[in-house]
Order: sequence, then C-alpha cells, then structure tokens
Amino acid sequence: MPDWMWIVVAAAVVVAGVVIMTAAAASNRRKTHRLKQRFGPEYDRTVFEAGDHKAAEKRLAAREHKRSMLDIRPLTPEAHADFSRHWRTVQTGFVDDPSSALGDADRLVTAIMRERGYPVDDFEQQAADISVDHPTVVENYRAAHGIHLSERKGDVGTEAQRQAFVHYRALFEQLLQTPNHQTRSQEAS
Repeated sequence: MPDWMWIVVAAAVVVAGVVIMTAAAASNRRKTHRLKQRFGPEYDRTVFEAGDHKAAEKRLAAREHKRSMLDIRPLTPEAHADFSRHWRTVQTGFVDDPSSALGDADRLVTAIMRERGYPVDDFEQQAADISVDHPTVVENYRAAHGIHLSERKGDVGTEAQRQAFVHYRALFEQLLQTPNHQTRSQEAS
C-alpha cells in the first residue's frame, strides 16, 4: 500500500475518533442537562453527597429506573376525600398540640405514599423515590422528617415544628394531585 494511503487511513481514524468523542461529550451534556432539569436542587444535593457528577448521575438514573418499575397510581376520589378530610383534622390539631400533629402529619404523608404505591419501608428510600416525581419538595420532606425525629426527643421549638408542618403540607398537596393536575400545575408555574 502506498504511503499516501496510510496517511489517508490514519487521518480517517483520527477524524472518526474525534467524531465519536464529540458525540459522546454531547450525549453526556444532554444527560446532565436532562437530569438537572428533572431533579432541580436534588441534582446538586446528590452531586454533593456522591462527590462527583458522574456518580451522582448514576444514582439519579438508578432512581428513575427504580421509579419506572413502581406502580404509582392516582388516588381514588374516595381516598382523595378521606385524605383531605384527615389533613384538615391534623392541621386543626396543630394549634392545640403541635408535637402530636407533627407526628400525625408524618404518618399521613406516609399513608398517602403507601396508597399511591410508593414503598414506605425505609425513609431514605422513600425520599429517593419521591424525588423522581416531586423533586421540588423532597428536600423539604427530609427537613420535616428530621425535625419530627428531633421533636420526638424534645429538641425542637414551636417555630421549627410549624416549619416542618408547612413542609409536610407541601408534599401532601403534591401527593394528593392526580397526574393531570400535576401537569397543569407545572405548566402554570
């Protein structure tokens, strides 16, 4: 084979390598952008926990995959009404007994998650599962749950309890929505 042909083959291999590397980099950027859009602040939190973007993105992709395997369903009209009624009772009870109401709010959020089809055996897994569908409120859920656990030890004042209750309410309202309502709410934002 003449020398000029070897040069053409080498140039073609280099060009192909550059094209492949450019496509891979573009694909990674699209994946990062998609995950940032989907998870919002949860993306940054996961990067901080994992220590780097690649590990965080792997965790977030695993969450999405696990979530896709779950049978998450909307509430029946009856369940929706029951949960709404129960929430109003819990909310009213906060005035007289914030500690008890906070525990009730935690249990009610867990109950609605169970009813919708989310696994509820482990709090961290609950938060990870919720982060896929409700990334804007999951950090508040973690904060509320942490305050609830501290409150059980007697380490929390009324203002922290109130803040936790507000966080629980935000997640409760998200969980109460049907998928069509979620889409409309997100479009209105």
